[in-house]
Amino acid sequence: MIVIITGASKGIGKAIAKAFSQAGNVLLLCARNEQTLLETAEVLRTSCVGVEVQYMAADLSKKEQVISFASWCLGFGAPDVLVNNAGLFVPGKLIGSESEGMEQMMNINFYSAYYLCQQLVPAMKEKRQGHIFNVCSVAALKAYHDGGCYSISKFALDGLSKNLRYELMADGIKVTAVYPGAVLTDSWGDFDNQDLRIMEAEDISSMVLASSNLSIQAVVEEIIIRPQLGDL
Repeated sequence: MIVIITGASKGIGKAIAKAFSQAGNVLLLCARNEQTLLETAEVLRTSCVGVEVQYMAADLSKKEQVISFASWCLGFGAPDVLVNNAGLFVPGKLIGSESEGMEQMMNINFYSAYYLCQQLVPAMKEKRQGHIFNVCSVAALKAYHDGGCYSISKFALDGLSKNLRYELMADGIKVTAVYPGAVLTDSWGDFDNQDLRIMEAEDISSMVLASSNLSIQAVVEEIIIRPQLGDL
């Protein structure tokens, strides 16, 4: 399968890339930092001998770069799996914050997925198969403390997921919204997780991979996964 993953150089995206590479798929990866992408690709090629890993650095908060990345991807053929994982979290309240924060998070957390789907879904529809995973957040399910702009952008991604599911079901294309709670990634800095308070990125990737392996007549519409002790 051809698997496209955005935000693939670290955290959840990197874990998803690892899971799909171990299953022997062709990976097309994207992130903003070319060096970290290169390092991720090398790790995957070394750990999974023979796996094809291609990558393109792009800032998906910019529409023209989303379109360029999509065009590059289509050069490898119609995708089988698209994982919209590119995202950004900047803390702050809605009132009193600069409007640029909202625009920035909407561009990367929502519009990157929307424009990428606009470009890639027609090829999936021609093949009458494919699976889109949109990595939302539990912040898409309820208001998020000190994260209004982030929460709203994830609510938008949730809405995109639900409408794509409705629109594409007759075309053989599956859509799954993923709602992770706290996951141990770089955004948590030096968080001490020795008491296992928050999840591992591999917890998310294993669920995404499993959902991609169902029969053609079954789809997991939503994956909600939280730490055992609940949200922080």
